[in-house]
Amino acid sequence: MTLLPEIAHSGERTMVSHADLHAFTARVFAGHGIPDRRAHLAADALCYGDLCGFDSHGLFNLARLYLPLLRCGRIDPAAQPRVLTDLGACAVVDARRALGLWAAAEAADSAADRAADHGIGMVSVRGGTHFGCAGFHAARAAARGMIGIVASNCGGQRIARPPLGALTMLGTNPLSVAAPALDDHPFVLDMSTTVVPTGKVRVAASSGERVPAGWLTDDTGAAVTDPAEFDRGTAHLRWLGGDPDTGSHKGFGLGLVVELLSALLPGAGLGPAPEALHGDGGPHGRDDDIGYFVLAIAPDLLRTEGEFAADARSLFGTLLDCPPAAAGDAVRYPGWHEAELAARRRRDGVPLRPRLHRELVELGLPETAGGAR
Repeated sequence: MTLLPEIAHSGERTMVSHADLHAFTARVFAGHGIPDRRAHLAADALCYGDLCGFDSHGLFNLARLYLPLLRCGRIDPAAQPRVLTDLGACAVVDARRALGLWAAAEAADSAADRAADHGIGMVSVRGGTHFGCAGFHAARAAARGMIGIVASNCGGQRIARPPLGALTMLGTNPLSVAAPALDDHPFVLDMSTTVVPTGKVRVAASSGERVPAGWLTDDTGAAVTDPAEFDRGTAHLRWLGGDPDTGSHKGFGLGLVVELLSALLPGAGLGPAPEALHGDGGPHGRDDDIGYFVLAIAPDLLRTEGEFAADARSLFGTLLDCPPAAAGDAVRYPGWHEAELAARRRRDGVPLRPRLHRELVELGLPETAGGAR
């Protein structure tokens, strides 16, 4: 196994340059049979999480999720996605258990290529695997001056209960919308339809941290702040909106929209399937046969070229000019802070939590590779 390069310690975190971390990640994927070009694309997708502050969807998942799936055959490193239906502007693709980190990115690029020809492009994918940050894939369209929309269900894995329900039926079902905004600061909304994704809970548990009240509840609806109770089955994720009285039907409804578009449309694995009725109330099933919904819209084919970009700069610039309610605050749009953080981490390095650093050591990083610079 190729080793990570020299690193420097900073407080309780370990700093690694993004370029070195990316190169290491690509070599790890290539070492597990992913073709080189796709291994680099997968590394782009995975390291995006650490760059933009989504620790739960970055290198935290390398040893915990992706490598075990590759080793046991639930991800096929040599998979070649197959186009099942192609109507020009839209297509249905079977990913055939390809690593979702690159397969979803290629689907996003295909959707954008179709939009460049038709004004709109849609790729509906079944047979997928976990694809990391939805925002990474949606932002590929924004980088081409387009609007990108990406959604994914969790295949046959069930994590969240319907409001007033006693059994888990749906996954966290992420949704992302991206578009050009201000220079080097695209609009990127990237959200789960539950209050948080499971990864945020597990990152907190691995670090011995508490989580805010409102993320998890027990069977009685009381708040739970010990994240370890989630994997013990004694705490459950909440939907966006919180309780039925405060709007949980909105998060639940968005979760169903994602299930409809990403899984029901291409014929991928469904959360609300008959086998869901045999659960014990906690998470069950496996995140196999995940479905993706990938849409790109090319505004310059629908309007006079350049008008959309100018209006977008005006829209998002006006938001930034909104006066804050309190001194020291600033109004920003989704994607702004992530772009700022990514620029800073590209310059200064990516901070790794102690446990993640130890996992990378287990992948081949020598204990003596650290040291202050």
